[in-house]
Amino acid sequence: MFRGKFKHSLDEKGRFSLPAKFREVLRVKYGSENLVITNYPECLVAYPVEEWQKIEEKLLSLPWDVPEVREYIRYFLGSAEECQPDKQGRILLPQSLREEFSLEKEVVLLGMLYHFEIWNPVQLEARFKQTKDNFNQIMQMINPYLTRG
Repeated sequence: MFRGKFKHSLDEKGRFSLPAKFREVLRVKYGSENLVITNYPECLVAYPVEEWQKIEEKLLSLPWDVPEVREYIRYFLGSAEECQPDKQGRILLPQSLREEFSLEKEVVLLGMLYHFEIWNPVQLEARFKQTKDNFNQIMQMINPYLTRG
């Protein structure tokens, strides 16, 4: 599982190094370091190819005649790109995705169990502050899910 928060610099080509812990998860659990990277509204998300295939299977079952479904798929799949680390374990972020999220010099990778997020550090800190300020309210909302038997 992907856990933790890692800050990395982007090189002049827009590459970052995968943390050793993430590379190990990819090799051991998935047998490949290839990722599919796409956009969420606030950050990029990176999925092991095996997890991405599960998402695509679910998307195929959605009712394509519903306009909101098409909008979701258009946004989520439209920017998806398969990325393979180079021999040094670096991932190249596509320029269009770097521009959309103002990823210029640094990124923060945030483990989210079966995938990880790629954030602009300033935007992530603002999000963490907002979450911290509302943590008790958030905890009350999710507590029933955590205490189910």
